[in-house]
Amino acid sequence: MATKINLKRTQHFLKESIWRITEDEVSGLRYTIYNVIKVGLLSIRRFNEDRIVNRASALTYNTLLSIVPILAILFAVARGLGFSNIMEQQFRQGLEGQSVAVETILQLIDSYLTHAKSGIFIGIGLIVLLWAVITLTGNIERVFNMIWQVKKPRSIFRKITDYFSIFLLLPIVIVISGGLSIFMTSFVRHLDGFVVLAPFAKVMVRSIPFIFTGLMFTALYIFMPNTKVLFRHAILPGFIAGAAFQLLQYFYINSQIWVSNYNAIYGSFAAIPMFLLWTQISWSICLFGAEISYSSQNIQNYNFANETKNISRRYHDFLCILIMSFICKRFAKGDTPYTAEEISQEHKIPIRMTNKILYELLDLHLIYESSIDEKSDDAIYLPAEDINKLNVATLLIKLDTIGTEDFKIDRDNQYSKQWETLENAREEYYQCTSSVLLKDL
Repeated sequence: MATKINLKRTQHFLKESIWRITEDEVSGLRYTIYNVIKVGLLSIRRFNEDRIVNRASALTYNTLLSIVPILAILFAVARGLGFSNIMEQQFRQGLEGQSVAVETILQLIDSYLTHAKSGIFIGIGLIVLLWAVITLTGNIERVFNMIWQVKKPRSIFRKITDYFSIFLLLPIVIVISGGLSIFMTSFVRHLDGFVVLAPFAKVMVRSIPFIFTGLMFTALYIFMPNTKVLFRHAILPGFIAGAAFQLLQYFYINSQIWVSNYNAIYGSFAAIPMFLLWTQISWSICLFGAEISYSSQNIQNYNFANETKNISRRYHDFLCILIMSFICKRFAKGDTPYTAEEISQEHKIPIRMTNKILYELLDLHLIYESSIDEKSDDAIYLPAEDINKLNVATLLIKLDTIGTEDFKIDRDNQYSKQWETLENAREEYYQCTSSVLLKDL
């Protein structure tokens, strides 16, 4: 019985209470621990709600269609810079355990590049290359934007310039990583006689793939969404995803012994489903890391999430009046305008509710959004009407009439009495507040 009660208390704490704790209610260490727990809970919840497994399947299909032309670009750049052999070696190491798939892909790449050098195919080939790059990377960006709740994607010009910049730099980064690994390996051999340094150096060499993969995922989480992702919120998820990816590689390579019977039945075709499975799990790991990055940067938005969803009409109007009043007062005093974060922190209004109300006030054209300077990404909010005429009644009238009233209910004849009663009640309500200016509250 006591176990069941404790279990229910724990469930209630994780589901409700932990999201209501503010920073000034507990110690700094406990608040940090609670935030880590909330990031984990939110990441798992959003992983399910965003159907990440299905999106990973879609990206797996896109990857299969685009992998040859995209790798052809990378190998063409590597050949142009004179390190195609190192690039091929790194490619084989990256897909270790999938020798059949690697050989098949490399043959297709060679054939693709050979035919692209002559005839009419050079024009068609360039179009196909461009289409493959834009399609795959565009779909990846679309998924990342969905995770980060970004509605506006990159423009076509930015897609071309940003994506092809990556493909030009990626071979160089891969070669540098390979060179570093070779250097460290040869360096460790000279330390075999040192009792203390040799084990430490070996650990460093073994950690290079984890570090490199973690940095790659970190860069992906910062660059791919069309929004500002802070480095401190991307690096830990990047290394978590990198470590998971390396563990996937380890288990996949060692599991080849287990699937020997599978290979005996399907022969060389066994590489295809195994490669698809590896690709889908890899994308799932990558996207889960993106969910962690989003949750870490936006965890404050989910405090009081249940209360925000179920807020009463009266309290919603109260917060609208409150926030509009703060903005008008700042403007009247000539002080620096509020940002959403400042309103939330200074007046203890949940940031998610603050943003929601600010969006409503923007739609009502009562405020407008600006910025302090070109370098700042923080939006500030200013009144869009004369604050000496902007009263509580004006705000309430606009809140009441927002949205559509274009229905086929006969309010002019059949239900005219009900409609008139409502109008009269609201008119009396508005008259009581028409003389109260928002800046004077």
